[in-house]
Formats: sequence, C-alpha cells, structure tokens
Amino acid sequence: MDPMARALELATRALGRTAPNPPVGAVVVRGREIVGEGYHVAAGQPHAEAVALAAAGTRARGATLVVTLEPCAHHGRTPPCTEAIIAAGIAEVRHAIDDPDPRVSGRGARALGAAGVRVVAGERAEEAAELLRGYLARQRTGRPWVSAKYAMSLDGKTATRTGDSRWISGGASRAYVHTLRDRADAIVVGIGTVLADDPSLTVRPAPPDGRQPRRVVVDSQLRMPPAAALAGPGLAPGTTIAHVANDRSGDPADRDRRRRAEVLRDRGLELLPLPPDPAGRVDLGSLFAELGRRGLNEVLVEGGGELLAGLLAAGLVDEIEACIAPVLLGGDQAPSPIRGQGVAHLVEAPRWAIVEVTPRVPDIWLRARPQPDAPPAMPPDPSPESFAGSEAGDV
Repeated sequence: MDPMARALELATRALGRTAPNPPVGAVVVRGREIVGEGYHVAAGQPHAEAVALAAAGTRARGATLVVTLEPCAHHGRTPPCTEAIIAAGIAEVRHAIDDPDPRVSGRGARALGAAGVRVVAGERAEEAAELLRGYLARQRTGRPWVSAKYAMSLDGKTATRTGDSRWISGGASRAYVHTLRDRADAIVVGIGTVLADDPSLTVRPAPPDGRQPRRVVVDSQLRMPPAAALAGPGLAPGTTIAHVANDRSGDPADRDRRRRAEVLRDRGLELLPLPPDPAGRVDLGSLFAELGRRGLNEVLVEGGGELLAGLLAAGLVDEIEACIAPVLLGGDQAPSPIRGQGVAHLVEAPRWAIVEVTPRVPDIWLRARPQPDAPPAMPPDPSPESFAGSEAGDV
C-alpha cells in the first residue's frame, strides 16, 4: 500500500476522538516496507509520529516518516514530535499538509530541516485536508466544521402535516446517520426537535470505546422538559443547554426561568448562557465560537428547520448531508427542512455545489457545499413574526 494512503487510513480511526487535537496517522518506511505505524488515539495520548517511531524501534534510523500533518515543534500535553523524529534518526519526513496552528505552522518543518532531516510537503494534500476538515476549520475560523443533516421526502417534506416523521428514510440511511454522529464531537438540535421527538442523540450501537458525542440543545427560553430523555441520568451529564442570558432580576418571567434552570442543573445538565440575536434568540455565532473555544472540531446539526435557517443566515453551515427518500407526503402544513421566511427572489438564493451522490437503498444521499462565488448566506430574517406557527419555538 502507498505509505501516505496507509497513514490516511490510520487517521480515520481517530475521527471524533482527538479533539481539540487533529486526527493524524503516520508510518515509518524503509525502502518499500512499512516498519512502524500508528495514529493519535486521543488528546493527551502520544501523537501518531511517536507511536509509529516506537513501533519501528531501531529500524527508524535512516528511514522515512510519512505523516498526514506537519509534525509539531512545541510542548503541549506531550513532547514535540520533532524532537522524537530527530532522536530516532529519521532521514526524511513527508507530510501531507502544513499545520495552521500558529504554534506549529512552519516551525515543525524548519526544526527538522535545521537538524538535517529532508522535508517534503503536499503529498495527498486534498485527501488529508478532507480528513482534517474540522481541525482546519477551527484553526482558521475559530469555530468547528458544521455539517447539517436531514431526511426529506421526494416533495421536500421532513414530516407529515401531523408531525409524523418516523421513518421517512430506510434502514441503511438510519445506520449511516450513526456513522455521522460517531465522527462528530457534538450534535446540535433546536428545542423544537426535543419537544417533538424526545431524541437521545447517541451513537447506536455504542462504539467499542464507549465514546459518545456531546449533545447541545439550542433552547433560548429554557423550555427543556425535565422529563426529556436528554435530561435523564445517563444523558444529562453530556448535554449542554444553550440559552439566552437574562439579567431582568425583577421580572416574574425571569424568576420562573431561574426556577426551571435550577431544576435542569439538578438533573446534571450544563446551562450555557449566551447573548441574544436581534430577535431575542440565542446568537448562533456566539454559540459556535464557544464550541470552537472548547476545542470541538466537528459538529453535526440534526434539526430543526428554524435552527437550520438561522445557521444558514449566519453563514455557519459548511456542508449539507441530505437524504431523499422515495415517498410523497404532500400537504401545505407539512414541514420542510429549512423554515423561516426564506428568500424573496431566486437571485438571492445561495448556490451550493453537490459534491457527492450516494445511493443507500431505497434512499439517495446528496452531499453539498457552498459554491465559493455564490452568496455566502441566506438573507437574515428581520421579522420576529415570521417565526410564528407550529415551530415558533424551535430555537
């Protein structure tokens, strides 16, 4: 196998496990033989380079190290990888992409070069960037990579007019959703989704390492029911409720909010107060900036329509994973994936590029990303009244 291809394959095993660090794979090569390999298992554990060098032992001297990301040259939870590479006697390092972390960016390559190690960059760079998309997004923008997922009928509905949505998609699609969850550091939903579906937002079946993504509910007015599944003893400790910070101490409504907050805290939920947007809901830019500060690399948004509309309006969605099921629902009152006011004219509509089409019988999945030269976001909705209706409280 091509050494860089093997390094990338190893790195995929770490997806969803390494935040705030990147998922990285490495192999040590002598001639055409791989004599050591490894990947970064979790933050605080040895980096991929150190694991591969340890596996190679004395055979690393004079060999080539192939790694998916530029080796680090700074002290963090673990020593600099550059020191281990130099001490092992590696003659050449080939890394796929440079590390944008300002503590690393170029320093790793320069430290190796100064020690006489030949450094080559750029091999399979596009594949590595895709694998590291969450880490790269957080380093460059301060927020995680945001994927939005939804399933809809052939006529663009996510549920019937009565709210029945189980199940629009088939079994293969539902299994795929759990692979998306397994890759994510957090799953984000609006309170409307919690009230309608009472989800658990877990990976099923549970992965062998038992790791589950964090769950985040955008609940501006703290309407989370204490009896909800997410407030249960098994899920509450890993769940965050993002709500609007409120300092109206004399307001009776605020006193009621404080009582609800105490109940939720007693359940073990984390309450995250955030500034409001102009419509009085949680400011989504502030929320995702906070998730970035917490070191989350990738986030999966699973609903609902108002939340997704808000994220698109703020330009916070990097990718859409859309499942199209071969069923027709009809109905003027049946919900669609994106709610809100929408655009008034087609020329205002943001253009997305479909980058992948995958059949998961009986459904079809489309993966889409914003076109670079397209409008960056949906126009903001200036009217709070447009949120009236059956999903007025989605966020």
